[in-house]
Amino acid sequence: AGPVAVGAFAIGPGDGGMPAGLRDSKLLSERRREAVLPAVQQWGVARSVGLASAIEIDRIGIVASLALAAHRALVAIAPQLAGASAPVVLLDGSHDWLAPVLRERPLPGVPRIGVTTRVKADRDCASVAAASVLAKVHRDRLMIDADAREPGYGWAGNKGYGAATHFAAIAELDHDRPAPDDPELDGGEDTQARRRVRRSTGVYVYRRDGRECLRCGSIIAAADFHGRRLFWCPGCQT
Repeated sequence: AGPVAVGAFAIGPGDGGMPAGLRDSKLLSERRREAVLPAVQQWGVARSVGLASAIEIDRIGIVASLALAAHRALVAIAPQLAGASAPVVLLDGSHDWLAPVLRERPLPGVPRIGVTTRVKADRDCASVAAASVLAKVHRDRLMIDADAREPGYGWAGNKGYGAATHFAAIAELDHDRPAPDDPELDGGEDTQARRRVRRSTGVYVYRRDGRECLRCGSIIAAADFHGRRLFWCPGCQT
């Protein structure tokens, strides 16, 4: 349940040593991740977390959603990368799912950016470890908030992952439900089939742009991504 989160963390040649206690987020307890986060937020040139919602994951798959979330994270720090002579993204893992997206949709002000993959980069490289901590803490906090809105799934503890208690709750509780009637939408016509809210996100998504998000009131935006029409709430970041 919940979104996929990708952290982007930029360092330059003038940045000093890494924050004490920084490790791959998977090697840190939740308490230690929270403890090291302030130092991570003060280190480096720029940092951001990009998200792709559960609805987007269902629609385009997890790999494309990772690329979508990573692209959103990089767009957020693009102004800080614009002056770099040869910026390079160090991508954790062996599969480069990011470069095709960057070729198709270059970052604003950063027409050329390299991508290098490295297995266990989040364990061996401080900047990737910092990105992993940023993404993990951000997503965990989202799931804790979601648990308060939609109790019963245990998201505060399982964070939306495949724990046995989570699967049991999904089997017991309603998976998704129609969004409330909104007579102002589309001139009063019935739009139940056009929009639904998933309990895994708690966010209403309209099937077209230019409408308000029912959760935060922001105007829903739309973009074409790998031949698919995706919808994005800038306020909810999903």
